[in-house]
Amino acid sequence: MADALGMIETRSFPAMVEAADAMVKAAKVELVSYEKTGGGYVTAVIRGDVAAVKAACEAGQTAGARVGEVVAVHIIARPHANVDSVVPLGRAEAGER
Repeated sequence: MADALGMIETRSFPAMVEAADAMVKAAKVELVSYEKTGGGYVTAVIRGDVAAVKAACEAGQTAGARVGEVVAVHIIARPHANVDSVVPLGRAEAGER
């Protein structure tokens, strides 16, 4: 199974919570982290297979827009191993599996 990363950035924390809730309910994905980037911007990061991440991001974008402003939605279908070594967003190390 090829993992994918999905990210939704919103302009408020309540919008991110609503988007994250919708994402994990819409598909089999894992909410791995969220980042407060300043100025009220918050990004939620999910991980799962490519189709599930796409479906979850669509649901999250719709739900987040009902509560606040969705700034960006981005999906990385198969992030390179170097991305995971620098920014290990929910990926278990080879020895931990």
